[in-house]
Amino acid sequence: MNNVKISIIGAGGSFTVGLIHDLCLTPNLYGSIISLMDINEDRLNWAYNICERYIKEMEANFKIEKTTDRRESLKGADFVITTALIDGPRRLRDGWTIAEKHGIKWGGSYHILYDEPFWLNYYQLRLFESITEDMIEICPNAWHLLVSNPVLAGTTYLYRKYPNIKLVGLCHGFAGVYEIAEVLGLEKEYMTFEIAGVNHFIWLTHAYYKGQDIF
Repeated sequence: MNNVKISIIGAGGSFTVGLIHDLCLTPNLYGSIISLMDINEDRLNWAYNICERYIKEMEANFKIEKTTDRRESLKGADFVITTALIDGPRRLRDGWTIAEKHGIKWGGSYHILYDEPFWLNYYQLRLFESITEDMIEICPNAWHLLVSNPVLAGTTYLYRKYPNIKLVGLCHGFAGVYEIAEVLGLEKEYMTFEIAGVNHFIWLTHAYYKGQDIF
């Protein structure tokens, strides 16, 4: 699979660098266009410069571009990866401050629709709606990979409202298995495992090392 266009919405965040790293390790995607989009031009330029340099140093064959116009980034997209946190961390920090004044302390991950992050998730869901409606108009055949929280609530909500879209919610929480393997002195390339659950609500149910059950 090459010569596709990958649009990254919210590319000014730190998540983008790791994402570009993963893409550079996927030769089947070489020859593709990576479109970085963020409304914060300073953050966008920062991400673009780092990613452009990284792609060159990895000798990965990608064309990388940047824009502050989401609709422009979506034109011709085959995959849309949403990593955006609306208004950045400022709104989140402000909410924590207000919540603490009323005796509510942050006790988990803001992907859950509960107590003090509810205002943030309200805006996130509105953002997801807006992106989805643009995609339906501009790139209706593209797959939407939702990485931004609330992943579980966002994926569920979008499928209920737009049942015909192509959408996958992604969480990298499963990678904690590799941290466990490192502590145990196991080589991760020989690990296979099964994990049940969604987003941060996951359970390791089976684990094998070189084909042997180690659970």
